[in-house]
Amino acid sequence: MNAVLRSVGGDAIAVAGKDLRLEARSRVAMNQVLPFVLAVVLLFGFALDPDSGVLRRATPGLFWVTVLFAAILLIQRSFAVEQHNGVADALRLSGMHPAGIFLGKAGSLAVQLVAVELLMAGCAVVFYDVRLRGPLLLMVSAAAATIAIAAAGAVYGPLAAGLAVRETALPLLLVPVLAPVLLSSTRAFQIALGDAVGGGWPWAGMLGIVAALYVTLGVAVWGPLMEET
Repeated sequence: MNAVLRSVGGDAIAVAGKDLRLEARSRVAMNQVLPFVLAVVLLFGFALDPDSGVLRRATPGLFWVTVLFAAILLIQRSFAVEQHNGVADALRLSGMHPAGIFLGKAGSLAVQLVAVELLMAGCAVVFYDVRLRGPLLLMVSAAAATIAIAAAGAVYGPLAAGLAVRETALPLLLVPVLAPVLLSSTRAFQIALGDAVGGGWPWAGMLGIVAALYVTLGVAVWGPLMEET
């Protein structure tokens, strides 16, 4: 059992490192995703009146919708490259454990999403006058939501990449699946930022459960998924 876990862990680190090095060379996040985030921040800053408080109250929902759209861009790019360059076939024949490949891909997506979230959080503090009331709740809910989005993206990414209409198929597949994540993370952020009353930890707990389910699903189905795609 320990040997299997070490093998899965080693494969996950290798795959995550490969994906992050590929991103560092292609600079998709730097040249496309991060400018998109900045454009959204500035657009809503002009569209909504900061002095009225509407912008500050809308920040949690805006934050996670932006993260979701950024995740879709990252996932599409990641799996499209593998389809065109034959990387998917190489991974299938590499002898790596399917669970390790899935965890590595989900891990690399999570790292890139953390960078997006840090940029979005900094912009929200600077431009939206956001005040943090519950830092621990915010960090825990953000971590669980990020894991859930990355895990779901790693499952549905290869399914959409094999379709001729992958640019539109991935959002249609991913958004309904991640609706509970968007709802729970938005509510947890509202409470953490002091814009809603009630307990935020049940929402964080729901995020943790959803993240665990998506990770378990990915580990279970990645082997058959690799054979089908």
